[in-house]
Amino acid sequence: MTTHLLMIGDFAREAGLTPKALRLYDDLGLLRPVEVDPVSGYRRYSGDQVADARLVATLRLVGMPLARIAKVLDARASGRPSTAVRELRAYWVQVEADTASRRDVVSALLRQLEDEESTMDTDTRPLHVDLGTSHHRGRRDRQQDAVVATATHLAVADGFGSRDDLAAAALAAWVAGGLDEALAEVTADITAGLPGAPTSGTTLTGVVLDGSAARVVHVGDGRVWLVRDAEVEQVTHDHTVVAALIESGQLTVEEARSHEHRSLLNRALGPGVVADEVVLDLRPGDRLALTTDGVHAVVDDLAPLLLGDGTAQDVADAIGAAVAAAGEPDNHTVVVADLA
Repeated sequence: MTTHLLMIGDFAREAGLTPKALRLYDDLGLLRPVEVDPVSGYRRYSGDQVADARLVATLRLVGMPLARIAKVLDARASGRPSTAVRELRAYWVQVEADTASRRDVVSALLRQLEDEESTMDTDTRPLHVDLGTSHHRGRRDRQQDAVVATATHLAVADGFGSRDDLAAAALAAWVAGGLDEALAEVTADITAGLPGAPTSGTTLTGVVLDGSAARVVHVGDGRVWLVRDAEVEQVTHDHTVVAALIESGQLTVEEARSHEHRSLLNRALGPGVVADEVVLDLRPGDRLALTTDGVHAVVDDLAPLLLGDGTAQDVADAIGAAVAAAGEPDNHTVVVADLA
């Protein structure tokens, strides 16, 4: 009996991946197509391979090296699931041991660098700020993004769960009393919930403008961008599982874009969270921008828009329009601040 084969596009949809990711898995020797047309080069897959494709994607997501992924797949294909389980468990034990060792090294480096930290005076003269914002619900039923844009405070937050106003409440608390107040707001919401009730949460990415310094606090997958001398720098790092793997070269951007867990946060505002904090020295002519995930998840390259001419509001409107043109599947928020 002839097995029905799927073209790569159809197979990609079944597996919840992209054709580009499947071609990568083929090139890496992890998931070979059943058949490759000798003339056209078209790849064809069996429906039985869908589970393997999803397994490869998940193992890539947790950072497993290619050779060990191949061992897991081989054990599974050979009818030895217990061997696959042992391989995965052994890998994760090693990850945890390696992480503990790296933690000790980082702690020592931090002590060394803190001893070397400069006590240079900071220029406290305030810069003039021209602000622009774009804040839309997108195709969501509810608006759970929040935004703050004043001469001293810039912030975006992306809420999730049952409480639509939690992101806005967290930002209001942050403006009033800093990160501790924002954490208290979120903690109160969590402890007030009933057992088994949907959990509410939020990210928070904020900037306090203090003279010529920008004091950044960041938890989650919002982003701060600095535009200076016709160059765009992403100041913050996304607190997602895939972002860390992309930075380490263990996952490609294309794989991350198509993965079902691409938005999985490994840090959100809540009890015990450690926020990233950065201080930027600002100059006249700088542009700061803040975006929620609903923006940069659908607009692959924001640099041309962030470098755009016009006022801060013109730039914010242009970014909002680009998100809308991309289908705006999520709430999306932008803050742009031009400094002079």
